[in-house]
Amino acid sequence: MDPEDDPEASEEINALYGEGSKFHREHGFYIDGVDENTARLPEDWNKRAITKTVDVDDRKVLAVAPCPEDIIVSKLARLSDKDKEFVEGYHQARPFDRELVVERIKATKLEAELQEQAINFVRGLADAPKADAAAGKTVGS
Repeated sequence: MDPEDDPEASEEINALYGEGSKFHREHGFYIDGVDENTARLPEDWNKRAITKTVDVDDRKVLAVAPCPEDIIVSKLARLSDKDKEFVEGYHQARPFDRELVVERIKATKLEAELQEQAINFVRGLADAPKADAAAGKTVGS
């Protein structure tokens, strides 16, 4: 990192591409810029992350995307209504291994009460509809 560069890239990302930005209005989605102080992730999350170096205004920028289960854990570390909705919606669209997420919650430094609430939330998620491959429909629809 260049010592003259502002280390708060996450704030710049939020301003340019975050919720309510011109990017959000034009493309219908937004990007949350986070850093190691914002997201609460399992200790070994970076071993599973996808990274890509991109050129931005004559600088090399390393973009890092945690794996989906680790993003889910970071959402559960806050347990806000918005984050619960995200986790529920993700699970309905793309069911995840709940016990794997529980393991990752346990591998994250969370207060005991919050950890218990997050685990209970994950274990209480409704089963996602199973697709009927032959008919191309979901069971129960």
